[in-house]
Amino acid sequence: MALDLIKNTTMPETAVLYTIQWRSRIYAIVGLASLLVLTIIVTLAVGSTDIPFDTLYHVLLAKLPFIHVEPTWGSNIETIVFDIRLPRLLLAGMVGAALAVAGTTYQGLFRNPLADPYLIGVAQGAALGAVIGFMLPISWQASCIPLLAFIGAVSAVAVVYSIARVGKTLPMTTLILAGVALGAFIAAITSYLMIASGDRLHGIISWLLGTFSLTSWWQVAIVAPYIFIGTIVICLHARPLNVMQLDEEQAQQLGINVEQVKLILLGAATLITAAAVCFCGTIGFVGIIIPHAVRLIWGPDHRFLLPLATFAGAIFLILADTAARTMLAPTEIPIGVITAFLGAPFFLYLLRQRKRAIF
Repeated sequence: MALDLIKNTTMPETAVLYTIQWRSRIYAIVGLASLLVLTIIVTLAVGSTDIPFDTLYHVLLAKLPFIHVEPTWGSNIETIVFDIRLPRLLLAGMVGAALAVAGTTYQGLFRNPLADPYLIGVAQGAALGAVIGFMLPISWQASCIPLLAFIGAVSAVAVVYSIARVGKTLPMTTLILAGVALGAFIAAITSYLMIASGDRLHGIISWLLGTFSLTSWWQVAIVAPYIFIGTIVICLHARPLNVMQLDEEQAQQLGINVEQVKLILLGAATLITAAAVCFCGTIGFVGIIIPHAVRLIWGPDHRFLLPLATFAGAIFLILADTAARTMLAPTEIPIGVITAFLGAPFFLYLLRQRKRAIF
């Protein structure tokens, strides 16, 4: 009798609390999506040439169908908004979203809070491919550098995966060790090529630190399908990823095909990371600070963590890119400097917290 009374009084409270948390996360997703749109509109007006918000409003309004607005602005304003800033902001948003989602996926797969999208050789492979592209004749560089960076990133992970695979299983610890070892080997080759690159070293370093300065619409069109499809695939596997946080054996007992889920998530996370870095360079710390910040605020449930990290990563990198192109305008600061300036202190704080937990 007493037990029934306890159940009748505690279960409704638990259900109500779950409903409140569920609703708050849904509201957070809608809020971050709205904030992303607002961020894009506001940052469109900011730059070396400031555009008044009322002019920007009418320029954007004139592009909508069935709405006629008499132009009172110069053609250069439309060029700045639609040909220079908008593709740049969209690419920065997609790259930030991709790195945040990939970081969240890797941290969940490896059950390691220090995992980031570059853990198993993506950055090193992309850097080697890009450096090889810089060594080619100048007329080939524009098309070859992104392609070689993408091939280098995917190839490095494929080699790491083939080395770490044991029979039909993929031990996560072996995968990390293989990634670290191959990454060091590739980094050594990259360093040698950089030393031998002569007057092309400045361009290589600029690419490695990350930049969106040469973004155009065709780059957005190439990157968008990879990041969109990869992110959707990862989000569809959020529930299995939650179950795998318990233990791989327990997940297997609950009906999860662990090896298949690991392969799909690794492939999707690698694909969106490779697509993200091939045009703008290896931007660091986004994939580690955004997942942790979102997890601290809204919890570890990947069904909400992944979409929240998507919007938060996009907003963060758009703001970081805006800071990079305006702080010392007309000179641009490499965006990797901005993200590292914010991310390095957070990473050290994380290490400190981990040390306290261990000892």
